Amino acid sequence: MTTATVPTLVHTPVKPFYFNTSAGLVRITRQKANTLSEFLDALRECPEGSIFQHSFRTLQEHHFIREGFSNDFAHWAVSACNEPSLAEGLASVDVREFTSVAELRERFVHIVENFLQRTPAAASRTARETFYFCASDTVVIPTSFVANTLQEFAEGLRGVTVHCIHHHFIEARLRLKLMSNDFSQWLYEDMGLTEAARQLNRIDIYTITLEDVRNQIIRIVERALI
Repeated sequence: MTTATVPTLVHTPVKPFYFNTSAGLVRITRQKANTLSEFLDALRECPEGSIFQHSFRTLQEHHFIREGFSNDFAHWAVSACNEPSLAEGLASVDVREFTSVAELRERFVHIVENFLQRTPAAASRTARETFYFCASDTVVIPTSFVANTLQEFAEGLRGVTVHCIHHHFIEARLRLKLMSNDFSQWLYEDMGLTEAARQLNRIDIYTITLEDVRNQIIRIVERALI
């Protein structure tokens, strides 16, 4: 009789978890848009840092807002262009589905292209305000929190800022090139906690604040401690 191989639960991690945070150095690029046609051209040409700033970074900057759109592109489409259907399309993009900014850009471009094909008159209509494309360069900053046990990991989660949560839980996908995050990777690879890692990946970042995300992560980790 053979038995299936399952990950071995370990109480001492293979390596510690180092909590880092990050800050974005924001700059205005040369791209700007006063019409949706100009917006589409700028989407194609702007640096990847702009796509990152207006999608991934927006989740951090406006994490406390429970209502409204999830990225700056969608917000401009409805507030300055009065195009709610386009805004809904842009807001439907889930950054968790992408492990590269290039792929994320293509999704936004595709949505705008399809909208303008269906509504060509909207392409040249002047927006109420200009959209200025900004770019963000990320600087990683170590914190004083290090976890050598699962208990210390839970304590670190309570002590760090929401910017740290965003860095490890959302931005990490681009760095890892995986449909996961730093917390789940550590729980799975170094602690053998497969189910806890999966539960973290199922947390909905769009319907709750980053503080709520933190609390959900802590609850999952505390259940794994029992």
